[in-house]
Amino acid sequence: MGVVQEQAAIPVFFTESAVARVRELITEEGNPDLKLRVFITGGGCSGFQYGFTFDENQADDDAAVERDGVTLLVDPLSYQYLVGATVDYEEDLMGAQFRVQNPNATSTCGCGSSFSI
Repeated sequence: MGVVQEQAAIPVFFTESAVARVRELITEEGNPDLKLRVFITGGGCSGFQYGFTFDENQADDDAAVERDGVTLLVDPLSYQYLVGATVDYEEDLMGAQFRVQNPNATSTCGCGSSFSI
């Protein structure tokens, strides 16, 4: 039961490969204060799309997930769509990119960067 409660308190899961890639990018930028921000915007081929950016600033109402010294930020509006989602980093024949595996999405597009609820 304790594990379920801990997981319920974490809005977004951050895979080891995503953490490693973010750490590499932060090192390349030479700014240890950077955090990866994941957010939702309207648009894309399925209605909503995922966005990623680096941010030095954490707002008081941001949800923050820290893993192995790397922080992922989620703003309150995006939070409601990302509860229980997993942020991963994948390299395959289609290229390398961050991906969100979102249990709240009822459908996703082929590229995996947009979804609908």
